[in-house]
Amino acid sequence: MKTRRPAPPARRRLHILVSAGPTREYIDPVRFISNPSSGRMGYAVAAAALRAGHRVTLVSGPVALPPPAGVRILHVERVREMHAALRAHFSSCDALIMTAAVGDYQAARPRTAKLHKTGRVLTLRLVRTRDILASLPRRRRQVVVGFAAETDAVLASAARKLAAKHLDMIVANDVSAPDAGFGQAALRAALLYCDGRVRDLGRCSKQALARLLVREVEHMCAHRAASSQGARGAAQKS
Repeated sequence: MKTRRPAPPARRRLHILVSAGPTREYIDPVRFISNPSSGRMGYAVAAAALRAGHRVTLVSGPVALPPPAGVRILHVERVREMHAALRAHFSSCDALIMTAAVGDYQAARPRTAKLHKTGRVLTLRLVRTRDILASLPRRRRQVVVGFAAETDAVLASAARKLAAKHLDMIVANDVSAPDAGFGQAALRAALLYCDGRVRDLGRCSKQALARLLVREVEHMCAHRAASSQGARGAAQKS
């Protein structure tokens, strides 16, 4: 008589928080500092997470994309708005996948009226914006994935951000490649893990990377949950 193998544990439904698109920091009411992010990567991640059966909250900068059906979407524009939206939902999420291209600088004194051109040189003073990933208070079992859009020393720059922001994983994204990066259907990327592993993906579609990221997050969340249960069991026996 054959013995039946026990069924594998059911995959836990996660709450995955995703950021996408660019931010805008206004110089005056009609001009702003931004970047070419299309939001395609973040929207692909949100769609992949939904297809995998997870609950998704998408915080999106200004893009020209329809949100995946079934996602909870929050539209933001400025860095401080994205920070507020992410912070409001971060404590309840199991994982954050931060694909948004958040601006690093803003005008020190934005004008309340339109700047009119003159014959003189205009000097614009910029100050740093808030580092969103570094400022979010994490819970022990949360998984946080970042993105590093780089044009040179791609792996080294991504590794510094991985360590400085205490991430579980970061996607090193070479945006200097003409066939990948901002606004393209594909990107050239490598995954850097907090344990020192590096996985070079080469050129891959954003949809394929989105599916891979969701699987990696599922694996890391399951591992954290199992480790936590094991620790509680050991504590109860002692």
